[in-house]
Amino acid sequence: MAGYQVCTRCIMDTTVADIVFDENGVCNVCQQFVARMDSELHNDAEGQRRLKALMEKIKAEGQKKEYDCVIGVSGGVDSTYVAYLVKKVYGLRPLAVHLDNGWDSELAVANVEQVLKRLDIDLYTYVLDWEEFKDLQISFLKSSISNAEIPTDHAIWALLVRTAARYGVRYIISGSNIVTEALMPESWLYNSKDAKIIKAIQNQFGHMKLKTFPLLSTLDFVYYLMIRGIRWIPILNYIPYIKEEAKQILMQDLGWRDYGGKHYESIYTRFFHAYYLPEKFGVDLRRSYLSAVVVSGQMSRLEALREIAQPPASPDQIEEDIEFVTKKLGLNAKAFDEIMKAPPIPFTNYPNVDHLWKRLSSVVRAARRRVILEG
Repeated sequence: MAGYQVCTRCIMDTTVADIVFDENGVCNVCQQFVARMDSELHNDAEGQRRLKALMEKIKAEGQKKEYDCVIGVSGGVDSTYVAYLVKKVYGLRPLAVHLDNGWDSELAVANVEQVLKRLDIDLYTYVLDWEEFKDLQISFLKSSISNAEIPTDHAIWALLVRTAARYGVRYIISGSNIVTEALMPESWLYNSKDAKIIKAIQNQFGHMKLKTFPLLSTLDFVYYLMIRGIRWIPILNYIPYIKEEAKQILMQDLGWRDYGGKHYESIYTRFFHAYYLPEKFGVDLRRSYLSAVVVSGQMSRLEALREIAQPPASPDQIEEDIEFVTKKLGLNAKAFDEIMKAPPIPFTNYPNVDHLWKRLSSVVRAARRRVILEG
């Protein structure tokens, strides 16, 4: 491939539209990632001391409440490890919240049930209206923007925030983290918190109004996070989080079982990662996740290159997922072929509030750091 280049430090490459390399062949994507690690990663002794103090503060605030924090659970490694930490290590009383969007694998359901039973954590499951959500997912596929997972990710955010508010809980303990997730070009996956783009895409391509789908506008987020004081705590940024070690703990202590891929606990997400993005957009998200663990020192670059050389899923698995997804969405072969052949469209072609969210995100990060420091 003419002009093809791979970063000499991570494994990000010229499939990222706006990637640039310095004189040593190091890309701007991992340089930005290092800057984020410097400012947002606090897994040293002082960070852990502050985190422990915050956990005690959460306990104290929640003494007269049914729960003292809310956690999201998908059955994946990050969220499951958060459940383990808050209950077994820090002794909190969390309410686990799960979004059922109709795509959970049997293994994901079994993992959630097994883990929460062993940890004795209550579970609240919100089931999306399937016909409404199906119509929204098809709208996003027809929109041809790369992040067809925005509806699910947004609904999870909205559900967690609203649940915390309903129970009078100020703290959402999150599995989002720097060391395995933060090296993601915006040109690959646009912000899932933008309700405006969801409504715009549904208005243009959908056939149903969003009557029950959990939506949070930018003003809603300002209300819940700034006025109600709900805090999003990325606990994994305040401990030495090594994913493979976490997996071993979960398997040995909680009977958790691995999926074989990041976010593969969802059938639709596996289809999205292993087929839809690579085939239509030339994007392999494993480059981002593997690059993050390389730069954070959890994997060698050579190991990452070996792993990315393997297909994201077997041809049989991909074929099975395509058949399952198209049938469940009610897409015939012609309609699906039209979706896959339609040219990619940048998210900026649709109404959005990207500029507002970038401003708000910096405020949220500052508030999050403050609550940790005050802990």
